[in-house]
Amino acid sequence: MKFTLDFLKTEAGTGFILGLAALMAVVWANSPWAAVYFDFINYHVPVMVGGWAEDKSILKWTKEGLMAVFFFVVGLEIKYEIFRGELSNPRKLALPVLGAIGGMAVPALVYVAINGALPGGDLRGWSVPMATDIAFALAVFAVVGKGLPDALRVFLLTLAIVDDLGAVMVIGIFYSTGFKFGLFLWILGLLAVMGLAKFALRKYPHGLKSLYTILFIAIWALSLKAGLSTSLSAVAAAFMVTLDAPARGEESLLKSIMHDLHTPVAYGIVPFFAFVASGFSFAGMSFASLLDPKMLGVALGLFLGKQLGVFGIAWLAIKTGLARLPEGGFAQLYGVSLLCGIGFTMSLFLGALAFADHAESAQNAIKLGVITGSLLSGCAGAIVLSRSRRVS
Repeated sequence: MKFTLDFLKTEAGTGFILGLAALMAVVWANSPWAAVYFDFINYHVPVMVGGWAEDKSILKWTKEGLMAVFFFVVGLEIKYEIFRGELSNPRKLALPVLGAIGGMAVPALVYVAINGALPGGDLRGWSVPMATDIAFALAVFAVVGKGLPDALRVFLLTLAIVDDLGAVMVIGIFYSTGFKFGLFLWILGLLAVMGLAKFALRKYPHGLKSLYTILFIAIWALSLKAGLSTSLSAVAAAFMVTLDAPARGEESLLKSIMHDLHTPVAYGIVPFFAFVASGFSFAGMSFASLLDPKMLGVALGLFLGKQLGVFGIAWLAIKTGLARLPEGGFAQLYGVSLLCGIGFTMSLFLGALAFADHAESAQNAIKLGVITGSLLSGCAGAIVLSRSRRVS
């Protein structure tokens, strides 16, 4: 439980930095110096190492490069929770897993229903409202959740981890197209080497961390060339990291790497991604922009779809005896379900993949929907939890 509490503390803290980074991006993108912001995120940086060369914008390097490190940490956390943490306990697992499934399916259905019915709809954004931003959700919970049962915090954390796993699966299945099979085989080979490395270096366990670093970089570079999602390959690489400790009395190598990376990722990489991905211009927007099916689908998918999916399935599971009601009762469970509608980072990431190389207006509609749905969910969740705490 100590790791879980440390995780909660760090994630809650970084949520405020994320919000500040996003706010700065939106303000700058609509200021007299907007051109500087857009020139910066679209500035191309060529990288060449031997025969490997790529030329991408800062925005794309962040999405496909820096965010791969973020997904590597996500993968480490998922593996730890499955084998050593909350996800290893079947009795505690049922409610958040079922809630996460409902919280991914219903928002996607809401988006599809809106974009399938309204003129100008675009079904490609169905995955955007599926995500929950764990940092923002925990930041809001940290503000209003003092005195609330720890079971609610664990429920939110576990659900968000399962949600992350679902998002990674969606990315791997739907956004990895046209990959080169030969390079894919090389990636599988390197993943196998990564998994077997602990046996080869049994006498030199402290060298594993350096070897993991080299192999991760190689897998990432090949994934970029192969057309494979770098986020998916990063999670796969994370699952190859051993849970064993280098020596008796030391923490596991997986936890050691996780602790090394968690702070720079939480306070550096993710806020930087929020900064380069959140900025959009209000120029040319009107009241009609609020009626864009893509914007409505994402906003209502996050605000309505998430609470209906998470709380509805959780309520059904509790009433049918498949899961137990956590301490705090249905009112506080509903408040936490509302917080799950804060999609932000992962929703922006999915939106960038779903509408890659499409018109700027489509990207802006998605961003506006993510921000609107996340704000509504965060405010509503905070109000419900605050009132339920006073009543209890």
